[in-house]
Amino acid sequence: MASTVQSRISKTAGKPIRCRAAVARKAGEPLVIEEVIVAPPKAHEVRLKIICTSLCHTDITLWKLKEFPGCFPRILGHEAFGVVESVGEDVDELKEGDSVVPIFLPDCMDCVDCKSKKSNLCSKFPIQSSLLLHRDDTSRFTNAEGETLHHYLYISSFSEYTVVDVVNVTKIDPEIPPNRACLLSCGVSTGVGAAWKTANVEPGSTVVIFGLGSVGLAVIIEMTNGGADYCFECVGLGTLVQEAFACCRKGWGKTIVLGVDKPDAQLNLNSFEVLQSNKTLMGSFFGGLKPKSDVPILVKRYLDKELELDKFVTHEVNLEDINKAFDLLIQGKSLRCVIWMDK
Repeated sequence: MASTVQSRISKTAGKPIRCRAAVARKAGEPLVIEEVIVAPPKAHEVRLKIICTSLCHTDITLWKLKEFPGCFPRILGHEAFGVVESVGEDVDELKEGDSVVPIFLPDCMDCVDCKSKKSNLCSKFPIQSSLLLHRDDTSRFTNAEGETLHHYLYISSFSEYTVVDVVNVTKIDPEIPPNRACLLSCGVSTGVGAAWKTANVEPGSTVVIFGLGSVGLAVIIEMTNGGADYCFECVGLGTLVQEAFACCRKGWGKTIVLGVDKPDAQLNLNSFEVLQSNKTLMGSFFGGLKPKSDVPILVKRYLDKELELDKFVTHEVNLEDINKAFDLLIQGKSLRCVIWMDK
């Protein structure tokens, strides 16, 4: 795969590339396959040839939003595997032909947070609901008429080519299949990291993963003899966070929030209960993982047959059928659908 890309570098490096992309033009309406123009990378950026991408619930959430951070026209997508097509100035850690996964969470490896074991939230490049790239707040996407197309989570992987800042790109072992590597860009890494890094779940602990209603809440407390040691809320719903917290064991229970709710969503917890119960409620952004150091570890675990990724992929489609992937996920028929750019 890398050699194929490298053979094209001399023809495309430093030049705009015309390619196909699935463009979201209106909230909740089917994506449109269009020809787009992807500009060359600027300083500290790389241009990636996306091999495949997968669809995440967060893509669905932002696709439906009519108001900011929803914005149109836009190229969505953030779980992907790609190969570096060309690099901009001042890029030392990556070269043409490298196998990579773009990751929405920046990792500059230089700021106090990135150097600390206590945080994975880069302070030099704080994640924001940006429509553009980090350093100059401009887009690398236009269409044939010159219309600007907005970026999404700094990645925009629903395009055959995209430009990403190096702080959002992690180099990985090329031995991992593309349709498994893309899962580590967001969803699987977040889930594994939440248990591994954020909660540090011990063997023998009781663990509840939330997508249950009030009946399930009552049953879980009974089954765990007073509440679970760890509760993970993965849906992104304030009421579920509250149920998970209620289900957590008093004294040492931890409730970990992974799901992405609407930007203005609020939690309603009883202050006295929080004090009296000694429980912990915490967020786990990208599972507490540091992209550039921890994701390669997950890749190795997959290659060593320690991490099961295969069961997550329930469907695969080509780019022109991307709206089918949306339908499958919305209808609850798909766990992860891999979208191939050119297969």
